Amino acid sequence: MAAVGLVASILLGLVFLVSGGSKVAAGAAWPEQARELRAPSFAVPLLPWFEILLGAVLVVQLAPVLAAAVALVVLIGFTGLIVRRLAQGQHPPCACFGTWSTKPLAVGHVVRNVGFMVLAVVALLS
Repeated sequence: MAAVGLVASILLGLVFLVSGGSKVAAGAAWPEQARELRAPSFAVPLLPWFEILLGAVLVVQLAPVLAAAVALVVLIGFTGLIVRRLAQGQHPPCACFGTWSTKPLAVGHVVRNVGFMVLAVVALLS
């Protein structure tokens, strides 16, 4: 079971690394997308770097249980934001992976995040 948790943790870490890196690579487009998504303004400049740090911590297995718990909380927050926008009938670009994810928000984004949350739970419990 430990091997499954290790794989889940590394995969989740890679997701966060790609997500943060793609936001950084998007340059000025990322903050604009985040505003359309109505992400908290204080978090916008910090989020890509936080995601990169969290992803690196998960991949190298530095405090893996704590990192998996943080990832789960972050994913719950992201998913809550998406659900709230959908409930309000708003479908801005996802912005989850910078310019790679410009599709309007939809239920599929929630399903994807639930899959990421499952990875976090597996990493947390293994």
